[in-house]
Amino acid sequence: MSPTDAFDAATLSTYAWAFGQGVLVDLTPCVYPLIPITVAVFGAKGVSRGRALFLASAYVLGMATLYTTLGIVVALSGGQFGAWLGEPVVVLPIVAVLLALAASMFGAFELQLPASVQTRLNAVGGTGPVGAFLMGLVSGFISAPCTGPVLLSLLAVIAKGAAEGDSLAYGASLLFTYALGMGTLFFAVALGASLFRPGRWMEYVKSVFGVALLVMSLWFLAPLSPELRRFLADPTWGVWLGAALTLIGLFAGAIHLSFYGEPLEKARKGVAVTATVLGIQVLINNTVYVPSGSWKEVHTIAELEEALTRAQDRNLPVVIDFGATWCAPCLEMEKLTFHHEEIEPVLESRFELIKIDVTQETPEKQTIKRAFASETLPSVLVFPSQVRFTEHFDELRSGTAMPEPAHHFHKYTPADQFGPLIAQVQ
Repeated sequence: MSPTDAFDAATLSTYAWAFGQGVLVDLTPCVYPLIPITVAVFGAKGVSRGRALFLASAYVLGMATLYTTLGIVVALSGGQFGAWLGEPVVVLPIVAVLLALAASMFGAFELQLPASVQTRLNAVGGTGPVGAFLMGLVSGFISAPCTGPVLLSLLAVIAKGAAEGDSLAYGASLLFTYALGMGTLFFAVALGASLFRPGRWMEYVKSVFGVALLVMSLWFLAPLSPELRRFLADPTWGVWLGAALTLIGLFAGAIHLSFYGEPLEKARKGVAVTATVLGIQVLINNTVYVPSGSWKEVHTIAELEEALTRAQDRNLPVVIDFGATWCAPCLEMEKLTFHHEEIEPVLESRFELIKIDVTQETPEKQTIKRAFASETLPSVLVFPSQVRFTEHFDELRSGTAMPEPAHHFHKYTPADQFGPLIAQVQ
């Protein structure tokens, strides 16, 4: 996938989300109180606005260098990440880490570097642009108790993006955007802005991250449990139930109550957090829910051969959709394209529809993916009716290339683009 395609696939909302994560991290107790001190140390107080902006830019560039490098490393190593997301031996440790990070956000423990390392990092930098750059470079480690969980969640998103075919530019730019978000308040203070007084509201920000990490842990767990993804999914009332549970949890104290308080407050906080996370999960389930319709889900080569033979006997064109529950563009294709009010009737009436879920891979599914050049997701192939699949079953069983499709979609394709293309396929 080219960098241009990667940027098309990564919507503006994803970058806005990353930027917002950076701003919120600034509002945590590990970062917010130190912003004026840090700005003063690298010399951006009591100087001209141009000089202050220059020094703040050097500091933010140091942060961006650290985070962008991490984004590139994860993007390079994340190509197989998607295939691993259906394996309990990989998913369960990830879920355990996310749960531990959520607990740290709620105050169960503090992520802290050894005191000797912390002292050395605090001594890095000084006044001037070079000092500001070096301080920015090590700031991510110094503020790790609050930034670490957020950073790990972003790296997990980047790894999933790499598995879906996104380029290095996606991973690098997403964390660069995150660094810019973190730099917002540093720029503001350097230019003379005054910050709000630190207070309990910073703990509220940590609770927001804690809830988000719990929701993310369920998202990673979903590929292992289809029941979790279908939990309370109903097109008539599911969204309303999810919204109601979320609001009840928020009003009951998921954010503003504390686990440091009295036993009754702790219990109320726990129930409220549970209700909020459950409500958000129900909202997600109903957001991505799509009725199966006429799609035939196949799991083996024999089942695929049977479906292809049926299509050939009926002289129907074929759509083969490779997807996985961890693949966001795949879910978008199902919900927004295949289930579109103008597209779904055409697919249901004119095509043989075959779905291959590779969330949990098997040797046969890997062979099918090779045969249809679908190693990365999403992958949707459209074949005309004149393709005689029964003549190519030997190639299918050996995993060698099958006939060329009329169209092969490697990224989310909106209904208004998808419709005219499949209309030409007979």
